[in-house]
Parts: sequence; structure tokens; C-alpha cells
Amino acid sequence: MASTPLTGSERRLPHGARDAGPCAPDERLEISVLLRPGGDLASRLERQARGERSEPPLTREAFARQFGAADADARAVEAFAAGHGLQIIERDLARRTLRLAGLASQFGQAFGVDLRRVETSSGAYRGRTGAILLPEALAGVVQAVLGLDNRPQANTHHRIFRPDAPRTAAPVSYTPLQVAALYGFPGGVGAGETIALVELGGGFTSSDLAAYFTSLGIDPAPDVTAVSVDSAQNQPTGSADGPDGEVMLDIEVTGSVASGAKIAVYFAPNTDAGFVDAVTTAAHDATRKPSVISISWGGPESSWTGQAMTALDQAIAAAGLMGVTVCVASGDNGSSDGASAAGDHVDFPASSPHALGCGGTSLRATRGAISSEMVWNDGSDGGASGGGVSAQFALPAWQDGLFATSSQKVRSALVRRGVPDVAGDADPETGYQVRVDGQVTVIGGTSAVAPLWAALIARINANLGKPAGYVNARLYAAAADFNDITQGDNGDFEASAGWDACSGLGSPKGAAIQAALAPDQ
Repeated sequence: MASTPLTGSERRLPHGARDAGPCAPDERLEISVLLRPGGDLASRLERQARGERSEPPLTREAFARQFGAADADARAVEAFAAGHGLQIIERDLARRTLRLAGLASQFGQAFGVDLRRVETSSGAYRGRTGAILLPEALAGVVQAVLGLDNRPQANTHHRIFRPDAPRTAAPVSYTPLQVAALYGFPGGVGAGETIALVELGGGFTSSDLAAYFTSLGIDPAPDVTAVSVDSAQNQPTGSADGPDGEVMLDIEVTGSVASGAKIAVYFAPNTDAGFVDAVTTAAHDATRKPSVISISWGGPESSWTGQAMTALDQAIAAAGLMGVTVCVASGDNGSSDGASAAGDHVDFPASSPHALGCGGTSLRATRGAISSEMVWNDGSDGGASGGGVSAQFALPAWQDGLFATSSQKVRSALVRRGVPDVAGDADPETGYQVRVDGQVTVIGGTSAVAPLWAALIARINANLGKPAGYVNARLYAAAADFNDITQGDNGDFEASAGWDACSGLGSPKGAAIQAALAPDQ
């Protein structure tokens, strides 16, 4: 049977990795197959990217009818899978996702791949090289095949305060409520909203959450629910340095600032399949119906396959079309984003033009008011706000005419998507007081900024009585509603008046942001 390579599916071994031989042929695995939209998603996304507001958000049911996968496409893939002895363990046309299970040998034959054991300095995984092959009849029907390679896809973007680190100013710390007050968040507690948190590891304990919210005088405590995606579970590791720090930071920031909102924590495996499935599951969750998603995980664009980036970008765009705002941390490694390749890199999915990319600042206050705020940059070891210019995504209409300023003070017109869009306190030396695995500590990183913005959006949604949805175009039209950050750099990019490639539009003036997102009268 003739076959064709799946566009964007090419994989190669990471630098320094070792091929440790073939996978056991009877190894059982599960993967995700993403199908093409059943309707003209591209034109709707184009109107969305231009910031047009003539069409209200779609209900989840309407989205499924207009843009879900066609039943005939799903049946074609199911027949192909059955022909290779693979099982269909999940079928979700709204999410355009089929989950397949089978043996490594069956998947290898079905998709023309040689599954190998790969060893790296950080661990081992199941990998492959080259492209995935599809029968010609499925070319164009299948947009992505994720999970054959199960290497860790993303990193957390939180930084724990280190008391022994060298510094030039005395450290300070805040509760999330104090940060919200400094930024003038509008009143309210997000009552009636649900905030979705995407987590790719770690977990939380109810006792820690109860103790934390009690210490802040929040009673009753927020309703926090763990949701399993692709069999992942809430599994605390017992270490704040690991993913527990990320999970607890996200919950405690959102839960204290928007204490009236329900919090749904979607736990998924740290793979490209798990990441995409977590976002689609949250966005299409017709039971919990989140109105905002916070993501504090990511990796350099260069570490993703084209098919995975397309799938996740479309998942974030679909969320926006259904009125769900997606806030994503821009990374903690400055203009390099910690990439192995030299040069400037931005973090994905923050670089998705359908996400609200959240960068970091260093925030100091005097007598309850902001006294100074600059780009977060603690040097090569301490971390810095991620930001720069995407190598993958075209220039959105709402960034047309903007400039990025280099640390050599050279202004260059943006020709592709610039990151981040907005900012907030992220410096561990001006960090957030949290509780993780029984210990009170201080954490920063852009991981704190995404949930902070998510909590702001939840308050706004509750106060205005409708979801803000895809907010980027409206925020860029309201640049005066931000604290403009004009000092500092993240390595190769420098802060400047207006938007810049290290702090975006700046940190929020919360009540003004609410007014900017209010429905047209």
C-alpha cells in the first residue's frame, strides 16, 4: 500500500542522546491521532486573529457541530487501526481526537516507524527518527500522530527563592492577594467561574491547600478538583523543587486571588500527546466549563515537532473560539529560552498567537503602592523573563507596527509573532509566599504570572457576566491600561516605552483592564 510522510512529524535524536536498541515488540502504548476540522476553522481563526468581534463565542455544542471531526474521517482511521490490530480506546469528535492502544510492533508497522529506546543525561524514553508514514487515503485526514515518541516535552517555569544566592537588593515577598492589590485588580472573587490548570506532573495535597488558604483568611477554601487525562493522576513527589512546586503555585495563586472560582487541575503525561490532550480536554469540558486556562509549562519552539505545534496552537485557538482565555507563561530563561542551539528562542505554547503570553517583572512596593517595576533578570543562573520573536508564527494583526529593542538599543520592526503579550511579578527575590509539601516557601518565575492573569480574567468574567475569551486584540488596543515597563532586559532584548520583547505591554492596571474587556454597549 502506498504511503506518504505526515507533514511536520519528523523527529531526530537530541544532541548527546544514545540509541539503546529497539523497544520490546510487546511493549504496550497509547497514542493520540488528531483529525482535520469538520468545518472551515481556518477562516474563523483568521477573523479571530484580526480581532473582529462581530461573532460571539461559540458554545461547546456549536463548536462541535461546526468544527468537530467528521464521523467518516474517524471511521476511516478506525478501519486503518483495526487492520493493524490496534484498539480504539477513546473517540471524541469535538476534540478531533482518537486514542489508540496496541503493541510497539503493531504501531511500528502501522505508521512505518522504528521505535527505539533512547538514553539521555536526564533519563530514557521511547523515541523514533524520521517521519511518520500514513496511507495515501488518510493524507489530509490525519493532522497529527502524537505519543509514539514519549520524550518529556515541557519544563515547568517556576523558580524557588534561594536565600544564599548573591543579590544587589534586599529580597521581599508577597501573598498573591497583595500582588493583586498592587495591580489594582477589580473587586470580586470570581464566583461562578472555573479556572483550568494544565499540569504535566507532580501534585497537591488537600491538607497543604487547607492550611495555606486558612493562613490567608480565605474561608471557605476554593473548590479544587483533580482531572485525569491519559491516565495521569495527582501524584505529589514530595519535593518543591520538582513539579509539586509548579502545581501548588498555580493552585494557590489562582485560588487566593479568585477564591470564589472552582479550580480544575488537569493532570496529563509530560509528552506532546499529553500536553495537547490536556488542553483539548479542558477547553471542551462540558461538565466543568472553564472560562480560562492557565499553562505554566513549555519549551523552546525548536524542541517541538511541527505537527505538535500545529495541534496545540489549534487547541488554544479552539478554546478562544469557545470563549476560553488561555494564559501561558513565557519562560524563565531569558532571550535564549534555555535552548541547546545558539541564538534567541521563544517558548511554546506562549508563542502561539492565540495564547496570552505572560512575561515577568521584578516588583517592589512602598506603603501599599508600586515603587518600582522592571524586567525580571537575575542573571544566567537566577532566571529572566522569556521573550523575543517567534521563528514559527506569522505576525498577528494586533502586533503590526510594533518594534523589538535589542540590548544594543537597535529597534527592529516585528516581522513575526512577538512574545510576551503581558507581564507581572515573577522575580523570586520579589516572589510569592506559598506552601508546598508542608513547607512555607517563596516561589517566582513566569509560572506565577500565568495563573495571576488567569485569576484576573476570572474576576473580570464574573463581574461582567460573560467570558472575555480571546483577549489579545482588545488588550493591544488598550495599551494605556498597563504599567509600562521601561527598565531592564532579558538578555538580548531590552525594555522600552510601549510593547517590548521582555515585558510585553506591561503589568496590569486591573480595574482598567476590566473596563477594556467590557462588552460593547
